[in-house]
Amino acid sequence: RGGNMTANPFALLHYSNVYLTVNISLTILLALILVKDTVTFVFAAGSWADRSPLHDAACQGRLLALRNLILQGHNVNVVTIDHVSPLHVACLGDHVACARALIAAGANVNVTTIDGVTPLFNACSVGSVSCAEVLLENGAKPQALVFQPSPIHQASSKGNSGCVETLIRWGADVDFDIPHLGTPLYTACVSQEIECVQRLLREGANVQKGRYMESPLHAAAEKDCTAIVKLLLDFGADIHARNIEFQRPVEAAPPSSLTEGFLLVYEATPQPLSQLCRQRIRDRVGRDRFHLINHLPLPNPLRNYLQYR
Repeated sequence: RGGNMTANPFALLHYSNVYLTVNISLTILLALILVKDTVTFVFAAGSWADRSPLHDAACQGRLLALRNLILQGHNVNVVTIDHVSPLHVACLGDHVACARALIAAGANVNVTTIDGVTPLFNACSVGSVSCAEVLLENGAKPQALVFQPSPIHQASSKGNSGCVETLIRWGADVDFDIPHLGTPLYTACVSQEIECVQRLLREGANVQKGRYMESPLHAAAEKDCTAIVKLLLDFGADIHARNIEFQRPVEAAPPSSLTEGFLLVYEATPQPLSQLCRQRIRDRVGRDRFHLINHLPLPNPLRNYLQYR
């Protein structure tokens, strides 16, 4: 058989082509593997490329491993190239026990990444009230600077009303205005997070204050979120306010939408005297003294009404 193949040039050509095809295929496969490995390496070469063992333990919530590393002398304030600390990742993973251990070992609760993100911002991103409480109890600033990512805006946009309540209780300004975002109330309306809208309003957020000339009511109307529109109006939102385009909320609502129909009826209907009185009383009491309503010598139903309960 071997002699016949040697004598047959076509057979030699056939096997040569097979060899060439296999060789090329293997070369291409090897190249793809190398490219894949390179892409994987490049993908992993961000802020996590230089993560420490502390970062890994905090990220995975491995408390025992974290404590052992701390006892071995690892620096709890070690950061990646993007200034991400172990405390950042512990809070992002809602690992409150790891966050406590890091703080107890001296972790900086106000450390910021190169983008200005704090551990408190991360806790509010994932709705970790426990981590937020631990950070605030240990000196975390409840409110960011204007040019930094804001925890209360983040919590409002994500629907994390528990974090919103915690931040306000620790001194965050409920009307904190960031030029490109507006107020937390406006952010919650844009994101259609009704629980956060309700929480912010009950804590005394200015129902008229949004972003530039755009009110929270404009934002809710544009999103066709009738439930939030009703809530804002209950708290005294101005139905006749005009935005930068000189539109009233009803004109900002989608044409023929449920919200547009509701606003048209609302404009034509006189408001109950009880509602007007409630708004007037709350205005006179003032946001800083809302907590005193509970101590007024009034029947419980009336106190509840004044507090929108």
